[in-house]
Amino acid sequence: MPTTPAPALKLPSTDGTTFDLSAARGAPVVVFFYPKDNTPGCTTEAAGFRDHFKAFTRAGAVLVGVSRDSLKSHASFREKLGLPFDLLSDPDETACTAWGVMKMKNMYGKQVRGIERSTFVVAADGSVAREWRGVKVPGHVDEVLAFVGTLK
Repeated sequence: MPTTPAPALKLPSTDGTTFDLSAARGAPVVVFFYPKDNTPGCTTEAAGFRDHFKAFTRAGAVLVGVSRDSLKSHASFREKLGLPFDLLSDPDETACTAWGVMKMKNMYGKQVRGIERSTFVVAADGSVAREWRGVKVPGHVDEVLAFVGTLK
């Protein structure tokens, strides 16, 4: 089965460094793209990853969230929810575009361009092992965790 290399992901992180996906080789990485800090669906999704963080860590996985929000917004969101993982800021949509998550969406009857809620699992070798697009939040984190548990 052919593997697809993960697109580049090198963005400023809430931990004060620049997260570089290529430096995380050797471990699976869960990258979840979400539309906006402090919105109901994104809050529920981030809290789900928070609540399962120890299980992801036991499975050897690194977990990061990405949106177009500023690092200041991310820091507040992270603190408010007690998130134990880093959030990456992509205000110019470089990573969002590379990963193909920017979409036209309907919001209150108007077309707006935004992030399609998507999650990717990058295998230890840097290939995309699995992707979920147009994610519906209920049950999603459990599904991602179950998949990560199948990786060797």
